[in-house]
Amino acid sequence: MQVGDVPAKIDPAKAGLSIDWAATLELAGDQPLNPITRLTSFFSTTEVGIATTTDNTALTAAVEKLRTDTDREPAEGGITFDGVDPVMVEPKQGQKLDAPAARQALVDNWFKDETVDLPVDTTPVKTTTDGIQKAIDEIATPAVSAPVVVHGEGKDARLEPPAIAAALVFEPGSDGGLNVRIDEKKVVAAVQPQLASTEIAGKDAEIVFSSGAPTVQPSVDGKGVDWKKSLSPLEDVLKKVKGRELTATYAPKPAKVTTDAATKLGIKEVVGEFTTRGFAADSGANIRTVAAEVDGAIVKPKETFSLNGYTGPRTSAQGYVEAGVIKDGAPSREVGGGISQFATTLYNAAYFAAMTDAGHKEHSYYISRYPAAREATVFQNHDGSSVIDLKFTNDSPTGVAIQTIWTSDSITVKIWGAKHYEVESVTGGRSKFTEPQAKDGPAENCHASNGAQGFTTSDTRIIRDAKTGAEVSRKTRTVRYNPQPKIVCKPAGTPPR
Repeated sequence: MQVGDVPAKIDPAKAGLSIDWAATLELAGDQPLNPITRLTSFFSTTEVGIATTTDNTALTAAVEKLRTDTDREPAEGGITFDGVDPVMVEPKQGQKLDAPAARQALVDNWFKDETVDLPVDTTPVKTTTDGIQKAIDEIATPAVSAPVVVHGEGKDARLEPPAIAAALVFEPGSDGGLNVRIDEKKVVAAVQPQLASTEIAGKDAEIVFSSGAPTVQPSVDGKGVDWKKSLSPLEDVLKKVKGRELTATYAPKPAKVTTDAATKLGIKEVVGEFTTRGFAADSGANIRTVAAEVDGAIVKPKETFSLNGYTGPRTSAQGYVEAGVIKDGAPSREVGGGISQFATTLYNAAYFAAMTDAGHKEHSYYISRYPAAREATVFQNHDGSSVIDLKFTNDSPTGVAIQTIWTSDSITVKIWGAKHYEVESVTGGRSKFTEPQAKDGPAENCHASNGAQGFTTSDTRIIRDAKTGAEVSRKTRTVRYNPQPKIVCKPAGTPPR
């Protein structure tokens, strides 16, 4: 049996196809009415048809099974590379079994000693083997025949054939052939590191705090390769056997935050600040590291600041150390422990600076050194990807800058800008108390605790115009804290609770 260009087989019995022998013999036993014809029939042979029976349910199932084995979507041809050797990918037209016609063809022909062709509907493709071979000969083979030298300022780079092969993208063209497209990102990834020393990194203007006041540290414009312009002749160069060269074009790379722009941000006074105290030496080391990263950060008008986004991963590679955290209500240790204290301090400074909350999450359990319903935690996976973030938006008409001040037992965050608002915080009462439940502590380094009640509370932020005193907004946030489990430390070998 042949289904388009796919050979296939079915079991007639399982497909519900069988010979009706009684009906077939009856056909063979029929005699003509003409006496002369009947007499001559004793001395000749006559071919008669075969009567069959069909189980329609079984036949339908068999045809549908054929579909899964023989139907396919059209697949355009193309070119891949085995190392730097171009290899043709054969085009294949799509085909779908014509089920009703296939059923009839099987019923009519399954018992014959010949291949049964089952009809299919085909979907043509644009590419042909001849067209693909032409692309191999005229495009792919010359493209990887030798390296391309890229002349930079004082240094050259080489685009090697394997990198060229990886960057070539072939797509269906006209007349059965292929068009080639060059993946510029892959070319840049191969060449840019070789020319990195010829580029000059720019530097944004920064707000620095000397003698307790903000000053603008000037921006520096950089210079780098204009890759789009530099690589525009590459397609023609790849067609050559000799003279495979490009000259890198350089262009200025202005700072994103210029000196003038930073000066015009209007950063001149403290508009919000907050201090938290008390941390272990290891947590303090992490707080000092993150504070140094954030110090001087600028948040332009209408811009949103993300703590996780600004610092990026906070892992040992960035200088963070293992420190204490609360995990499932019990003390534990993680790289980067203690950062939530910085997050809470930053959140409160932004709160009193009238920044707009763009997303934060409180701790699951209340921590007494933080203001209830006015604190924040942050969390990253071990690979540094963000899970819980702290974000705020600067909706004021002037920019702000973040100043951090670390000491061995405190962290202070100040938000500098222009004073537009006065902020008041009103903490609500506590209700809906829940009692702590006993929980077995870890087998090692267990620290027993009495736990703490869970409760519900709220905080209302009232923002007033700094000049007129008129109320601008009043928003209440209600927070539910879980009870902190009572940690029970058991002797070694005691069965778990």
